[in-house]
Amino acid sequence: MTAAALFGRARRFLTEEDWTFAPHERPAMPGSPGSPDHPTRRRIAYGAISILVGLTAGLGNALVSANTYTLQGALGLDPAEIAWLPTVYVMSNVSINLLLIKFRQQFGLRPFALLFVGLYVALTCAHLFVHDFWSAIVVRASSGMAAAALSSLGLYYMMQALPAKWRLKAVVVGIGVPQCATPLARLFSPELLAMSQWRTLYLFELGLALLSFAAVAALRLPPTTRQRAFEPLDFVTFTLYAGAMALFSAVLGLGRIVWWTNAAWIGWSLIGAIPLLAAALWIEHHRVNPLINTRWLASADIVRFAIVTLMARIVLAEQSYAAVGLLTTLGQNNDQLGPFFTIIFIASVVGVVLSAVTLDVERLAHPVMLAVGLVAVAAWMDAQSTSLTRAPELYVTQALIAFSATFFLGPALLFGMTRALKEGAGHIISFIALFGIINSVGSLAGTALLGTYQVVREKANSAAIVDAVDPTNPLVTQRLQAGGAAVGRVIGDPGLRSAEGGALLSQAATREANVLAYDDVFRLVAVLAAATFLYLLFLLLRRTWRARQAARQAMEQGA
Repeated sequence: MTAAALFGRARRFLTEEDWTFAPHERPAMPGSPGSPDHPTRRRIAYGAISILVGLTAGLGNALVSANTYTLQGALGLDPAEIAWLPTVYVMSNVSINLLLIKFRQQFGLRPFALLFVGLYVALTCAHLFVHDFWSAIVVRASSGMAAAALSSLGLYYMMQALPAKWRLKAVVVGIGVPQCATPLARLFSPELLAMSQWRTLYLFELGLALLSFAAVAALRLPPTTRQRAFEPLDFVTFTLYAGAMALFSAVLGLGRIVWWTNAAWIGWSLIGAIPLLAAALWIEHHRVNPLINTRWLASADIVRFAIVTLMARIVLAEQSYAAVGLLTTLGQNNDQLGPFFTIIFIASVVGVVLSAVTLDVERLAHPVMLAVGLVAVAAWMDAQSTSLTRAPELYVTQALIAFSATFFLGPALLFGMTRALKEGAGHIISFIALFGIINSVGSLAGTALLGTYQVVREKANSAAIVDAVDPTNPLVTQRLQAGGAAVGRVIGDPGLRSAEGGALLSQAATREANVLAYDDVFRLVAVLAAATFLYLLFLLLRRTWRARQAARQAMEQGA
């Protein structure tokens, strides 16, 4: 076969197909796939590919976040350096959708799918050759951009898997599948690490990426309608916006580790991020065809949506930070938490399915209110934890939180998306930008807030415990003697035994201070979730009252 023939075949493989759409099959907007009728076998294939691609996108970051201690030792990094790996992933992931949407609109879905899934394969393969900090940073940041494309593809494939009448339910399932990746990563990470340490994690991720590429190449999405989308100012706005989001993400991801007031770069980052974001919004505010519609984003309805969804993301960090952190403090790790993460994974799947089944477009705020209400109850129950608490005592509460995390996400997405579509297809990019900030940066903000509060409360509780320890107290003396007796067989010197007894008592005091601090974190989460629930309840009651008032006035005018 000649080179020209090979080039022609490759071009046909990558090029978007020409398609004559029936009126009911046309894409809802340029850049999204059409909606033709599919036979049952093809729908099943679309659904399987959606789950594969969605989990691949979610596991890219989940495998790193769930195994930071192992990767820290393998790569020879300190705690601040290893924290950069998941942070730079978010830094790149949160902004890239601004350009990906327009890329699909201008070049089509086929080039989009093959280019970015192929890029993800190449970057995952590069992980196997990462041996130092800076190369790991570059690879993780690039992976964050590629994974954003995979999340969109998973959503589009799920939309093809279900009939057109269930299209909104497909959106709920498609956006929920990647959220199930975090408990899944913690569930099988011990087995992967036992095979060949950290490289096995990347080999597994590479295998998923290769399977995703093969599946996407074998079964195309229906083509989209295309239009000229990019404008020169888009890249100016993206550069400013991405820079601001990257700086904010760095501050939130590293602030509690290097500590907020001890690292001068945190202040400089905020000084740089604020004018960058202000400049991006100023440019967009005065554009004829803005990439980000500032007027719509500043409307009361969208501001309320942003506040509620951001609070939901913050309180849902209770599971990933507080619950897992408590169990880790008490000596449990991924090897011992198999049943715990199995229950969380099952609850996450149930949340996705039940959210899709019960979806009501007229009542999209109700699932969000239910989710934050469940988090408030579960967090308050977790606040009764002690140093004797083990994973089985948290099964019910953490299952409720895992269920809430996936149950609320789809309706929250649809709440904003339906309002964006009412204003016009151009508002979708603005909403995706907002939702990306809330979902990704909000998760970082939740971990930063809870982590900072935990450290502050641990210091306060530790000081209170130490002040209460009186060496003349018979109970304290007995505890010191018991600690010394425990090491009596290996330490013969009485002075050293007494010092070792004091060290063991200090360790116990630190552990108790940490447990009390996590209980304080649980109470904080419960208060924030309850406040969000009450705010949503107020909004719903106010809307109902206004609707009744309007109906009463209409009846009076008609009479």
